[in-house]
Amino acid sequence: MEKIGQTLSHKDKPQRLNYDELVQQILNDPDVQAFIEQERLSPAEISRSISKFNQYISERNRFLLGDEDYLAKGYKPILIKNEGYADVSYQETAELVEQQKQEAIKNRLNLISLPASLKEASLAKVDLDDIGRYKAFELLTNFVAAYPHYQKALYLYGDFGVGKSYMMAALAHDLSEKKGLSTTLLHYPSFVLDVKNAISSGLVKEKIDQVKLAQVLILDDIGAEQSSPWMRDEILQVILQHRMQENLPTFFTSNFNFQELERHFASSKNGDETWQAKRVMERIKYLAQEVRLEGENRR
Repeated sequence: MEKIGQTLSHKDKPQRLNYDELVQQILNDPDVQAFIEQERLSPAEISRSISKFNQYISERNRFLLGDEDYLAKGYKPILIKNEGYADVSYQETAELVEQQKQEAIKNRLNLISLPASLKEASLAKVDLDDIGRYKAFELLTNFVAAYPHYQKALYLYGDFGVGKSYMMAALAHDLSEKKGLSTTLLHYPSFVLDVKNAISSGLVKEKIDQVKLAQVLILDDIGAEQSSPWMRDEILQVILQHRMQENLPTFFTSNFNFQELERHFASSKNGDETWQAKRVMERIKYLAQEVRLEGENRR
């Protein structure tokens, strides 16, 4: 019968060989070898780092395979030197950085009563298959490039469905991406209703301030609202006056040209209010240049 010590020694030998093989396998890993060479680790430092090397290899493989149990989504494991031995840290992936960048761009686009799909617009995606879109595209592109040097904004008008709202949303996207600007893009007829509904709750000033103080403002579909002297003179004119005084970029879209919009503002139950309409139009003309957008109905 073998002695107990002899039995243990026989059992220990293959376990020892397996451990040595595992260590050698870890040290043969290309990433581990590159780290050891880069950091010029001593034999003692390498010995203290074996468990961390093993942890790194395990985490890296799970990351590369897209393992569902991998907890650090969007971060890849890397080896670093920490207090004289290797350690595992986590670094943002290029995909995560790009995702965060795109989310930040979209978060600077404040859409009010407009479809969220407009956040996907950009000037790079604007379809230029129609020559009637060139001038507006060029002016919008130039505005982004020249900012913060003051240039007149655009009053973009044209028929239904030619892409006025999309072009303005594309402008807002590029101002966010390239200049870090926040833009409020609101559907003006819906805003008029919101303001009227806010009278009873006393929130009219809050709604006006949200719009008039916007870094960049786009009033979409102006002229399609049910016009009233109060909305024209007490709300819209206050917003435009502030933005004119502060030289804040203010864009517009409409189905009306300047002349038609003036007639719209002049129409009232009180009769002809041409003078009051002209006062509003003076501010719009100061803020923006009139540009017609032509093309096919894309809806």
